[in-house]
Amino acid sequence: MKLYLVSLGAGLLVGGIYGLLNVRSPAPPIVALLGLLGILLGEAAVSYLRGHPDVLASLGHRKTFHNGAKPEREPSRPDSGSAG
Repeated sequence: MKLYLVSLGAGLLVGGIYGLLNVRSPAPPIVALLGLLGILLGEAAVSYLRGHPDVLASLGHRKTFHNGAKPEREPSRPDSGSAG
């Protein structure tokens, strides 16, 4: 939820700057929104065709994204039951 609020805040900030500078957005709002909807629907269609069962999660972007970071490992603990 925090990510959505940050995204909304960034959009409002940029929109405010555009308004102060009297600059129009790069694309008409309806065209931009329809383009984004098309991207989401296309992504969901490919997910469906590949046989992924959770197409709605794909459409809503409720999936994990890999950021390239390696997962943290727990520190190794010596085995207390084995004799060395």
